[in-house]
Amino acid sequence: MASEKILNQKKEEVSKLAGQMKEAKLILLTDYRGINVTDDTTLRRELRNAGAKYTIIKNNIIKRALSECGIEGLEEKLEGPTAVVMSSEDYLEPSKVIYKFSKDNEYYTIKGGVVDGKVMTPEEIITLAKLPSRETLLSMLAGALLGNISKVAVALDQVRIQKEEAGEKVTVSVPAEEPAVAEEAKAEPEAETTEEA
Repeated sequence: MASEKILNQKKEEVSKLAGQMKEAKLILLTDYRGINVTDDTTLRRELRNAGAKYTIIKNNIIKRALSECGIEGLEEKLEGPTAVVMSSEDYLEPSKVIYKFSKDNEYYTIKGGVVDGKVMTPEEIITLAKLPSRETLLSMLAGALLGNISKVAVALDQVRIQKEEAGEKVTVSVPAEEPAVAEEAKAEPEAETTEEA
C-alpha cells in the first residue's frame, strides 16, 4: 500500500512538473554541487526578480516530465544533482542570471536547457545570455531611429530652404500667370451664361 501511495505521489510530481514545462519559455538544467546556503538564497532571489523559478528535483522525475512533454536530448545531462530553472515569462533575463552566477562560481554549471521549445546546449545558452537585454536593445533601436529621424529632419529643412529660395525666384513670374489663368477660367462660365441668355 505504501509503495502505491509513493508511486502516485511521484506521478503527481511528474504531471505537475510536465505542466510547468509545457508553459515555460525557458527550462534550464544546472549542476548546483558546491553551492552554499548564502549563494543559493541570493541566486533564488535574483531568479525570482527575473521572473523565474528555481527548484531542485530528482533526475528521474525530470526525465519523466521531459518525456511527457516530448522533449528529447537532455536525458544524458541528468546525472548528479540537478536544479531546474523555469520561466514562463522570459528566457533572456533568467539565462543572464544563471550565466553570471556560473561565471562567478566555477562549480556551478549549466547542463543544458530548452528555450521556446528548442533543446539547447550549454554553449548556446551562454551565447543567448550574452545578448543585450530587451530594454538595452529597445534603447539602441530608439537611439538609431532618433539619429535617423534627426537626419531626415535636417534633410527636410534643407529641402524647405532650397524651395523657399527657388520659390522667391519663381514667384516673380508665377503670380503674373496665375491671375490670367484664373481670369480665363472665370470668363468661360460667364460666356456660357451669356450664350444661354
